[in-house]
Amino acid sequence: MATFLYRVGRLAFRRRWYVALVWAAVLAAVGLGALKAPGAVDEEFSMPGIESQKAFDLMEERFPGATGDGATARVVFIAPDGGKVTAAENKEAIEEAVAGLGDGTQVASTVDPFRAKAISRDGSTAFATVTYKVGAADLTDASRTHLEKTIDQARESGLTVEAGGTALAEEGGPGGAAEVIGVAIAAVVLLVTFGSLAAAGLPLLTAVVGIGVSMATILALSSALGLSTTTGTLATMLGLAVGIDYALFVVSRYREERAKGRTPQEATGLAVGTAGSAVVFAGLTVVIALAGLAVVGIPMLTKMGLAAAGAVVVGVLVALTLVPAFLGFWPNAVLTRKARRSGRIEGGTESNGGTRWARYVLRRPLPVLLLGVLGLGALAVPVTGLQLGMPGDEAKPVSTTERRAYDALAEGFGPGFNGPLTIVVDARGAADPKTATAEVAEEIGATEGVVSVSPARFNDAGDTAVFSVVPSTAPTDEKTKDLVTTIRGERPGVEQGSGASYEVTGTTAMNIDIAEKVQAALVPYLIVVVGLAVVLLLVVFRSLLVPLKAALGFLLSVLASLGAVVVVFQQGHGAELLGVEQTGPIMSLMPIFLVGIVFGLAMDYEVFLVSRMREAHVHGETPERAVVSGFRHSARVVVAAALIMIAVFAGFVGESDSMIKMIGFGLATAVLFDAFVVRMAIVPAVLALLGEKAWWLPKWLDRLLPRVDVEGEALTRPAAAPAPDGAPDLEPART
Repeated sequence: MATFLYRVGRLAFRRRWYVALVWAAVLAAVGLGALKAPGAVDEEFSMPGIESQKAFDLMEERFPGATGDGATARVVFIAPDGGKVTAAENKEAIEEAVAGLGDGTQVASTVDPFRAKAISRDGSTAFATVTYKVGAADLTDASRTHLEKTIDQARESGLTVEAGGTALAEEGGPGGAAEVIGVAIAAVVLLVTFGSLAAAGLPLLTAVVGIGVSMATILALSSALGLSTTTGTLATMLGLAVGIDYALFVVSRYREERAKGRTPQEATGLAVGTAGSAVVFAGLTVVIALAGLAVVGIPMLTKMGLAAAGAVVVGVLVALTLVPAFLGFWPNAVLTRKARRSGRIEGGTESNGGTRWARYVLRRPLPVLLLGVLGLGALAVPVTGLQLGMPGDEAKPVSTTERRAYDALAEGFGPGFNGPLTIVVDARGAADPKTATAEVAEEIGATEGVVSVSPARFNDAGDTAVFSVVPSTAPTDEKTKDLVTTIRGERPGVEQGSGASYEVTGTTAMNIDIAEKVQAALVPYLIVVVGLAVVLLLVVFRSLLVPLKAALGFLLSVLASLGAVVVVFQQGHGAELLGVEQTGPIMSLMPIFLVGIVFGLAMDYEVFLVSRMREAHVHGETPERAVVSGFRHSARVVVAAALIMIAVFAGFVGESDSMIKMIGFGLATAVLFDAFVVRMAIVPAVLALLGEKAWWLPKWLDRLLPRVDVEGEALTRPAAAPAPDGAPDLEPART
């Protein structure tokens, strides 16, 4: 592996113009394809294998068009000063507003609250539902502006008017601003780390090229492969992250080799042969984690994982080819200003911050290990009370009209009104479908926790019915989850008596089912991802204990970060500091996202840090000395990479959306714990306690494992040769 990549690095250095032109051509080709390809579709979220999805599919089959994807807006009217919406002047204002809401060119229908009897018992609140012909993503700015203008006009009558629903939902994620801030912070960290504008700019430039190729490819293939507009979100975030990291490690190793007296071409070959080998295996661990998302069984999540895995592969290829090509164009620009001015490259000092920290840990390995494990273990304890769900408008800031509309409906119609359950009755096997449906509705209506049951609506064939059930508790309340379980538990007796079967669906039931399925899939996902990664690390480090230690350390950091998320977003401790106004269940996909993304980044740090220790040990250093050598060469770069990731993820905490806050906080804390507690403290402490045993491998396993030579042991270290034509060189300080 190292020898092959050494040749790749030297070839890319010599043929830098060809390499640069090839990447430029690839970027242009996929960019043109992205411009010419049909636009990405808004993929319908589906979760095969759960009851609520089966019921939804049955509704689509028996009620064609009834489950359309048109956007909706629920406009809530509240009478002023404790009055009633039925008062003459209020009723007139509401009817005028409803008429105005129906004037939009994309509006399919509006429901008048007085005709639909959508008025609260105390008469203080009413709501009108607006349904559009197109989905939320296809609503024009004119339609949204018309909706907002009509609401503002209704407010002039003295009514309090708020609106919820998908029509006003903001499209996309935090996207652009977060990435720009992340790149800016990355530039500052890289500049401080390298002390050179060129050295800081090169990883950023190559990462942008890599993410440009990846995103253009995703856009070009989106229609053909059925990719949604959200598929590229994870690819953008991770592609940018690993792109910077991988280029960072190659450039850092290049500078190190130049300090040893290598010519630019030789230093490039050695950097790609050694650091590039670590990049390949680090990239493979990330790909394993992302491809493993298919285990969860959510099609959208599988596509996101595979798209992000493709972006990581592109990042690896860029680091192995385009980075050495750019080093060929500017071989001395990435060096320190002192080296460029003096004409000589000084060798690395024997002692730096990394070596001092490593020696400190080596002197006190047991206290450092215990402190790290106990600290992370204590933070992980709240995970035992983890509650999964999908926060809705109730989790949004009170400054948003969606949150105010949610609160007004909950106050006027009861907390369960915002999350009704949908019952789908299949009466094909019943002698009298209408009587059977009535029996089902009566039985469910008598269940404790049910406030009301709506009249049943039959399909054209008269063999399938749908009705709504309003719980007495809020959609995210644990009692609502218990109610769904109870209704489903009553099914065998009801079906036997009526001859009709039924299933429970709706947004609330769907969220409950998704949470249960994700929770059940988490352990298999961990087994698959961690198991494959341990095998890969066995090949990389040729050690039995080092991969096991890496996996256990990762699990500890992920559980600790998930515990921190529970403490803040579920229990509410410190929530005000982050601007979280409403606590509740943790987003269902949060544990999966946390495991998948952080596992990849954690293994990056593990491979880069420990591979240098392995390299030093293979070249004859004692286990303790190898730990110090690994920290001397890699600690500063690993810290820089971690700081960049923490800053990027922490930028999401400033977003108004509670779920985005949660993701940003969780990822930032996970990287913080893994990079600075696990990799920088627990890893050297464990290696110090294990000593030579850390690198032990049974002889039979040693014979079975392929030899990939990540450390570059097979590479010869020839005397520095003259630089190729056209590449300026500095007089190296021979060692």
